[in-house]
Amino acid sequence: MQDTVQSEAASELLRRIRDRSFKVGIIGLGYVGIPLALAALRAGFEVIGFDINPERVAGLNRGRTGLKHIGGSELEAAVAAGTFSATEDLARLDEPDGLVICVPTPLTRHRDPDLSFIVTTVEAIGRRLRPGQIIILESTTYPGTTEEVVKPILERSGLSSGRDFYLAYSPEREDPGNPHFETASIPKVVGGDGADALRIAEALYGAFVVKTVAVSSTAAAEAVKLTENIFRSVNIALVNELKLIYAAMGIDIWEVVEAAKTKPFGFMPFYPGPGLGGHCIPIDPFYLSWKAREYDIPARFIELAGEINTAMPRIVVEKLAQALDERSGRGLNGARILVIGAAYKKNVDDMRESPSLRLMELMEERGAAVDYHDPHVPVIPRTREHAALAGRRSVDLRDGSVATYDAVLIATDHDDVDYNGLVRGARLIVDTRNVCERNGLRADHVVKA
Repeated sequence: MQDTVQSEAASELLRRIRDRSFKVGIIGLGYVGIPLALAALRAGFEVIGFDINPERVAGLNRGRTGLKHIGGSELEAAVAAGTFSATEDLARLDEPDGLVICVPTPLTRHRDPDLSFIVTTVEAIGRRLRPGQIIILESTTYPGTTEEVVKPILERSGLSSGRDFYLAYSPEREDPGNPHFETASIPKVVGGDGADALRIAEALYGAFVVKTVAVSSTAAAEAVKLTENIFRSVNIALVNELKLIYAAMGIDIWEVVEAAKTKPFGFMPFYPGPGLGGHCIPIDPFYLSWKAREYDIPARFIELAGEINTAMPRIVVEKLAQALDERSGRGLNGARILVIGAAYKKNVDDMRESPSLRLMELMEERGAAVDYHDPHVPVIPRTREHAALAGRRSVDLRDGSVATYDAVLIATDHDDVDYNGLVRGARLIVDTRNVCERNGLRADHVVKA
């Protein structure tokens, strides 16, 4: 971290950070924005949250986070103390000293980056931008976005980055539901548009996270986030492919990985699954493969990993159909299937890009009647890609109804599911997470997929 800054405006921002008179604005109050707001509040900053969802804003102003894995007690106290408020009013974007952008960055139907949320947000900021503010992008995107997209839009205001305002990029590193890490305990990578911007961003994040990691540019910081998620995507694809190969050989991939991870060096365990979920890993790698085309470089590993991971839901459904045929002499058409877990990962209510939704669609396309059970997702919310499933409700299994289904497909291994009851009551279980064996529940009607 640099000891000095070049401008008086930067010095003033650093002073305000030190004495906690710096007002933090967070745009996008979801899985990234809420934890960030709480971390800033704990460090003694006043926070204004911005969101276009009026119901979310109203709930936050009552102290409700809207996230199952984050309680509302801290937020309630901050609302009562007047240190936190949420608003839909983008005319107030000039009030904070710093604005952190935490909006979604999805893909188009053709797997091209969709920066519309970033562009719309930055345009709104540009209309209210004032001298002395710092703007920090956290949304995952391709290297060059901050410099090539965000900066020109902001400079349409007539203000100049590095002179009148400051611009930085710091990738979010949230892992919803992970009890071992929260925003404050995860190092923050920071890249700035100029030395002053970097120094201010480091000072701000350094006030409420365990460590900041400075890199040479905003593009380098953008590349860090993509690299982290591409690493995971490629390795998950590898183990998914190994699962198929080893299954053909009569070898259990779960046994292999568990044994391999005893090596104290040179191996990191990854596990197969029914497909990728969450906002990051299924999406972020394609931001780089798209950008690579500009340089005429084929991103073969990234694209291949995407192909393998995208294919997994179909492979799982084929395995289910095969198991039904072998054990009950019937196919999917007309079968009643129960999916365990609608969330994309265990112990959270996060539905973003959940493979369970695709699994349900594929089974219903083949004539199955599909229900789901998820203690964290009582109702499937509306999503862009799976609108037909919106409003579907989790079924109650306490009445022994599991026996009425032709098969149970375990897609998400939540801890608070009665797997003993499932194994006792189900006619057939297809387990994509190896949760039955992990719980010592081996049975002839339990099939790994």
